[in-house]
Amino acid sequence: MTATAKSSDNQEGRRPSAVTAIRPATLADAPTIADLAAHVFTVTFGHSVEPHELQAFLDESYSLDAITRDLKDPNRDTMLATDPAGDVLGFAMLTRGTKEPCVAHLEATVELQRIYLYPKAHGTGAGKLLADRLEDMGREQGSRHIWLGVWEENHRARKAYEKWGYRACGNHDFVVGSVVQTDDIMVKKL
Repeated sequence: MTATAKSSDNQEGRRPSAVTAIRPATLADAPTIADLAAHVFTVTFGHSVEPHELQAFLDESYSLDAITRDLKDPNRDTMLATDPAGDVLGFAMLTRGTKEPCVAHLEATVELQRIYLYPKAHGTGAGKLLADRLEDMGREQGSRHIWLGVWEENHRARKAYEKWGYRACGNHDFVVGSVVQTDDIMVKKL
């Protein structure tokens, strides 16, 4: 599931300046990524689930331990977008080995996962730069198609993906507690 939300060092309302770096995440970035992921998920999806179910999901998926596991996973590459001061604006992941029925017939697929941006980073180009870098990495790794899942109610993200050349090809259920949401699956030829 992909979403969009901002650096704790820059939550005072000022818009971050231009992105200056897209860099690989390290284990030292795990606390920042965990905070960002929990914040963005809560802002984007929190209204759609009960608070206790949201917290259980955050504990399972975006705790420091969960993010550390993601960063150590050899099938995942995590990239960060930073501003001129080095503050993190967002992150995204490239995940190998995942499949969806609507992309199963395609050769050499890779998943673009979790383009998460702090809200103040919207409009800075950080999301596009992260997507471009992950698409380049996918090509470098031999992938021919890249796919993602986006919540059907996340119109802002879906519009961005369409602008970037992604096209809907199916959907799947995304479960948070007792709530079953629908993610649209979108794909792009690399």
